[in-house]
Amino acid sequence: MRLQKSRNRILYRKIFFSVFFMVSIIFLVSFSAVKAEARAKDVLMVPASFSGLADSVSPAVVNIRTEKTTKTGGGFRHFSRRPFRRKNDPFEDFFNRFYGNEMPREHKERSLGSGFLIDKDGYIVTNNHVVENADEIKVKLNDGTDFDARIVGRDPKTDLALIKIKREENLPFLTLGDSDKLKVGQWVVAIGSPFGLEQTVTAGIVSAKGRVIGSGPYDDFIQTDASINPGNSGGPLLNMDGEVVGINTAIISGGQGIGFAIPANLAKGIIDQLKKSGEVTRGFLGVSIQNISEELAEYYGIEDGKGVIVAEVVPGAPADKAGIKVKDIIVEVNGKKAEDNRRLSAMIADIQVGTVIEIKVLRNGNIESFNVKIGRMDKEGSASDTSETPGENDLGINVAEVTPEIARRFNISDETGVVVMDVQSGSKGEDAGIMHGDIIKEINHKPVNSLEEYEKIISDVAEGDSLQMFIKRKNEGFIVIKFEK
Repeated sequence: MRLQKSRNRILYRKIFFSVFFMVSIIFLVSFSAVKAEARAKDVLMVPASFSGLADSVSPAVVNIRTEKTTKTGGGFRHFSRRPFRRKNDPFEDFFNRFYGNEMPREHKERSLGSGFLIDKDGYIVTNNHVVENADEIKVKLNDGTDFDARIVGRDPKTDLALIKIKREENLPFLTLGDSDKLKVGQWVVAIGSPFGLEQTVTAGIVSAKGRVIGSGPYDDFIQTDASINPGNSGGPLLNMDGEVVGINTAIISGGQGIGFAIPANLAKGIIDQLKKSGEVTRGFLGVSIQNISEELAEYYGIEDGKGVIVAEVVPGAPADKAGIKVKDIIVEVNGKKAEDNRRLSAMIADIQVGTVIEIKVLRNGNIESFNVKIGRMDKEGSASDTSETPGENDLGINVAEVTPEIARRFNISDETGVVVMDVQSGSKGEDAGIMHGDIIKEINHKPVNSLEEYEKIISDVAEGDSLQMFIKRKNEGFIVIKFEK
């Protein structure tokens, strides 16, 4: 009996351990499967093909060819000093006259770049350096169709430009995505026309975000190892959903496979302003700032080391008028932390001119608040007069008198007439071909010397009657634009 009980105990133990072992195996297998599934969700393996994505977006990616006139020295420099000339040589005057003075010569310089359509009406985003100073811009679609393009607006500070082509039927276009959602390690695709070839597609991952490469005051680049070759400038950087998350802009010389793109979220506001007014208006505070070093943080008792110190205040600028002083430490703008000088500069630049904001500073160990009315930054980075009130009418044209400030902004001198500040999209003015920066000198043979004269002449023309505008346009000279009111 005892022997039987002993055998039963041994049998029960064997059964228990067998069941326990089997349950453990099942648990481990299940746990491994769950873990593997989690890893699969977290790590997207190499896609089987990028061709579907490329086919869907390629019709909206364009090739841009530009031509501009440049001046160089004389083309016969090596003939300007003959090695065997003689004293009182009768040919000396001939050579000096034609070659010795090295007269500047004009020649046409051609370049290539890329861009992409952002709406059905023909607006195209590209880089500023692709179209800057161009006399002629040609756009070629993926189907081989060529168009003349005009510059809507440029922003050298971010190297962005907006151009436009005109076509009767609707055009394919790409959508700007949310670049803030982009993660390091995520797959991206770059499309462009390098070396003047047909469209090329390269793929890679996001290597880093928020890169500062010293190209401008608003550096915030996406770094990628998707090859961005010469000619890809202005082309789109896309996520796997076909959304534009960046605009390909720069490559590092000698840095094989390293490229940089402007984040889509930074570009959105710039593009909207260029489309609306042809230029970018940025907020201006009027201070020189620097980051808080460890020593400064310790000196001022700043525990987290966040904030920026005011190194200089521009006399008469918004900060000066509000009472901000040198050595103040800006810690907050409208409730948002000012963590470093780059972020603070971007925050101020994005604020609409004339907006009153609250700035908190650390002064003598205490937090003080100041209400600051944001000014306008001009192209040189200083404040400009915002008191001008452009004339506006149903032609969709906003004009202003040529003040000294506007003359500096548009690089014009001693001009009479009114300057076109804005041409509304889809308006009569845009359809007629009037452009931002045009100087209207006469309307229907009547001189325009002031905003008042411009408005009177326009109001005297009846609806449906003809308007002839005698215009001076940069790089083109005088032109006449005729259309109906």
